[in-house]
Amino acid sequence: MPETRLHTCMLCEATCGITVQVEGGRVIGVRGDRDDPFSRGHVCPKAAAIPDVMADPDRIREPMRRVGDRWEPVSWDDALAEAAERITAIQEQHGRNAVGLYAGNPTVHGYGAMLGIPFLSRALGGRSRFSATSVDQLPQMLAALEMFGHQSLFPVPDVDRTDLFLVLGANPLASNGSLMTAPGIADRLAALRKRGGRLIVVDPRRTETAAIADRHVAIRPGGDAALLLGMLNVIFAEGLERPGRLAGFTDGIERLGAIAARYSPERVAARAGVAPDAIRALAREFAGAPSAVCYGRVGISTQEFGAIASWLVVALNVVTGNLDRPGGAMFTTPAADVVAQTARRGSLGSFGRFRSRVRGLPEFGGELPVATLAEEIETPGEGQIRGLVTFAGNPVLSTPNGGRLDRALAGLEFQLAIDLYRNETTRHANLILPPTFGLERDHYDLIFYTVSVRNVARYARSAVAPPPGVRDDWDILLDLALALQARRVDERPPGPGMTLSEVRALGPQRMLDGILRAGPHGLSLEKLESSPHGIDLGALEPRLPGRLFTPERRIRLVPPALEADLVRLDAALEATPATAGSAKAVEGAMLLVGRRHLRSNNSWMHNSARLVKGPPACTLLLHPEDAAARGITDGAEALVRSRVGSIRVPVSVTDEIGRGVVCLPHGWGHGRDGVSLRVAAAHAGVSFNDLADEQRVDPSCGNADFNGVPVTVDAVVTGGAPDPRS
Repeated sequence: MPETRLHTCMLCEATCGITVQVEGGRVIGVRGDRDDPFSRGHVCPKAAAIPDVMADPDRIREPMRRVGDRWEPVSWDDALAEAAERITAIQEQHGRNAVGLYAGNPTVHGYGAMLGIPFLSRALGGRSRFSATSVDQLPQMLAALEMFGHQSLFPVPDVDRTDLFLVLGANPLASNGSLMTAPGIADRLAALRKRGGRLIVVDPRRTETAAIADRHVAIRPGGDAALLLGMLNVIFAEGLERPGRLAGFTDGIERLGAIAARYSPERVAARAGVAPDAIRALAREFAGAPSAVCYGRVGISTQEFGAIASWLVVALNVVTGNLDRPGGAMFTTPAADVVAQTARRGSLGSFGRFRSRVRGLPEFGGELPVATLAEEIETPGEGQIRGLVTFAGNPVLSTPNGGRLDRALAGLEFQLAIDLYRNETTRHANLILPPTFGLERDHYDLIFYTVSVRNVARYARSAVAPPPGVRDDWDILLDLALALQARRVDERPPGPGMTLSEVRALGPQRMLDGILRAGPHGLSLEKLESSPHGIDLGALEPRLPGRLFTPERRIRLVPPALEADLVRLDAALEATPATAGSAKAVEGAMLLVGRRHLRSNNSWMHNSARLVKGPPACTLLLHPEDAAARGITDGAEALVRSRVGSIRVPVSVTDEIGRGVVCLPHGWGHGRDGVSLRVAAAHAGVSFNDLADEQRVDPSCGNADFNGVPVTVDAVVTGGAPDPRS
C-alpha cells in the first residue's frame, strides 16, 4: 500500500507544501498539501515533475570522469582526491585566483548547500567567485545594502492586505513570485480584486499577470528608472508625498525631491515609452491609494539602469508612506533569521572592495559579475582563471553570450562540476560529482522564508532514500573542502573554536536547529517536526527602525553611489528619440526581452516529458505589424541576430508584445554536442543567451543587461542563410 509523506516543493520560491505518495521506496505521486497553512493545497505543474528528475535515466548517479570523449565511473574517494590534486596544482603554480567558483540558482533552494558553500569557497580561496546573483537580483541587493544596511534585507509586498499592487518587470503568475514567497499567487491576486483593490502591471509584454490586471502599462524595455523618476516628480511637485512615521528615521527626503524635480513626465516619456499624462495618472493613483505597494523584479534588475530602478522602487514606497506598514512593502520576522545572524557576525554585505581583472567591474558580496567570466578565462596574465568549480549551475545557458563562455570552458585546464546532469556546461568538466535531489533530502527554506508574504516555517524530512551513489550537497561541499585542506599546510580554520572536520561532523541539521533556536520565535527542528504541515507565525508586522542595519539605524533614501549614476541616465534621456512609442534602439533594430513559462524552471527541468509536451514553448513573440513588414507568418522561422550571435527560431505572431519589441524565453538551447539530456534534446529550442551581449551590463554594479538587447529579425528564406546552430 502506498504511504503518504509530507514535504515542500523546492523548485521555486513559492515553497508550496506537498503530499508525496511513496510505494516500495519510490515516489509515485505528488499533490498539494491542503493542510499547509500557507500554500493551502496549491502547486504548479512543476511539482508533479519532481519524481521525473529523481528517476530520470539521464541523471548521474555516481561520480564520473571524462576520458577524451567518453565518460567512466570513478569512486568518491578517487574523485575527491583527483579534484583536490588538480585544483591545488593550478593554484600552486598560478595563485589562488586561478581557480574560480560558480554557484547556480538551485544553491538557495537547499539549506545544506547554503550552509556548505561558504566552506568550499573559503577552502578554494582567491577572488574568482561568481553566481547567478549577477544575472538576476544583484541590483536589488545593492539597493538593500545601501538603503537599509544589509544586502539581504528585502521589503516584501504585503499582497494579502494591499489596496493597490503596482508590478514592474515581474510576472508572478508564471514565476509564482520572486523575492516574494507567495504560494497560490493567482488566488491572492483574485482576493485583492474581490476586496476592491487594483492590480497594475508595467511590462513591455502583456504577460499572464498583465492579462488579468486592471491596467497594463506597456513600457519601453529598460524604461523603468525613467518612469519611476517621472512618478516621483509628480508626487513631489503636487505635494503628494506622505512618508508619515518613516520621516522620523529617514535621511534624504528633501534631497530626493530636489532630484525628482529634474525629471518631469515630459522629459522621461520617450525613454519610458509611456505618455506624460499616463505617468501623472499612475503617480496620483499610487499616492492616493489607502495602501499601495510597488514591486519590481527581474525585468527591472536585468537592465542598463537596474540599480537605479531598484533604488527608486523602494524610494517610491518610502515617500508615499507605504514602507513598513500593512498593505505596503514590509519586512519578515523569519524563524531562522539569517539576516540578523549574519549581521551579528558583522557580515552585512560588501560592494566594490575589489574589481574584475579585465574589465574592472565591481565586486558585490564577495563575488564578481558573471558577465566577466569568459574574458577572465580567455585573457592571459596574472590571475587568469585556469580551473573552475561549478555547483548546481549551467552558465552556458544562463549567462550572457553563452557561446563565448562555451568556447572558453573548453580551454580550461580543469573543471569540476557538482550536478545532476551532463548539460551544456558540465559536458566540459573533467569530473562530475552527483548530489541528492528533491524528495531524497530534508528541506527547510532558509532563504525564501526571509522574503515571504507571511511569517511561516515548515521542515520536512526526506521522503525516500537517495540512490546509493549520490551524496548530499553538504557532504560533497565539506568533503571537497577537507580534501583541499589536506593538501595545504597553511590553511586557516573555518571559524573560532572548530576545525573543518568538526564542522563536517556537526552537519547541516544541527546548524539549522541552532539558527532556529536563536531566532525570534524560539523554534527548533523538534518543534517543527511536531507540526509537519508547517506553522503559521502570523502576518507581517512593522519592523522599523529596529530592523535597520545602517550605522545610524536610519534609512538612507538617496545613496551617494546611486545618485551619482544618474549622470549616466541623464545622458540616455538626452539621446533617446522624442518618439515616445518607439522601441527601436538603432535603425532597423528591435529590442529583445525575455520571458519564462510556468512549466519551465530556468534551464534544468526540460528533461521531464510532462513539462515539455504540447506546442513548442521556445518561440519568438513578434507583433503582427512587425511580422508583416518582414514577411514572417505565424509558425515560420525567423533569423535573429545580435552583436554576439544569431539563432533561427519559430515565430508566434501576437499583439501581446508591442511594436519594435520581440520576446524569447530563457533557459533553452539544448542542442549542443556532448549533452546527455535525451528529452531536452528532442525539444532543444534556442538559447536567449546566444544573443545576449556580455558587454551589456549595468556598469554601476556589473549586473547583466538582458532587457532590451538590440537585434535584427528577418524571415528565413528556404535555401538561404545557413542554420547558425550547425
